Amino acid sequence: MNLRFRATPVARTVAPFFAFVIAALPASAQSINLFPANHDDPQHEIWTRVAIPPDHPVSNVAQWHIDYAKKQIICDGNGGHEWLRFNREVANFTFHVKWRFTPVSTPNPKYNSGVFFRNNLDGSIWHQAQTSLAGGYIFGLTPIDGKPTRFNLQKEMKENRVKPPGQWNVYDIRCVSDTCTLVVNGELVNTTKVGLDKGYVGLEAEGYQITFKDMKLRELP
Repeated sequence: MNLRFRATPVARTVAPFFAFVIAALPASAQSINLFPANHDDPQHEIWTRVAIPPDHPVSNVAQWHIDYAKKQIICDGNGGHEWLRFNREVANFTFHVKWRFTPVSTPNPKYNSGVFFRNNLDGSIWHQAQTSLAGGYIFGLTPIDGKPTRFNLQKEMKENRVKPPGQWNVYDIRCVSDTCTLVVNGELVNTTKVGLDKGYVGLEAEGYQITFKDMKLRELP
């Protein structure tokens, strides 16, 4: 597998609607290539590891593996808490992601990861579509009246639509201006206002092996 990361100087801590809505994207929607063919070019910096919290160092363990041919990303989950940021800030967009956990045999595993959106550069402001057996929902730390404020929309889920480890789940995130929605396996789960009208997408590492594939990021007018 080929890999290309960028290091950025953030305290030395750093070493992506409903199906019918997505099918009917406006003609002016622009697809963003998450897996460029020239990824071996050192000038082409695509993804960046960022520690969580951002003032911590990034682990020396290389837990992310990007397969540019298969267009998928595997996180081993053995290199500490961090996120993999796609290095292009976007405003209005849709982000389509398939993901699945690798089953483990340990008792009572607490599978955990997530898909970030509308994050700031170092992730100190963040919004996440949670990936866990407890369900898929939006939570985060968003600025309200200039103050970072935590929120959690888990209780707004009408049902837990996340499939068991080993099975593929589909997340569709859509953000227009300050309004973002999360669709889990074809059903709308959450709609929320966030404190940023642009930001970064990314993937979370939090202790369990997870594979992400078929990711499609499209900018909207």
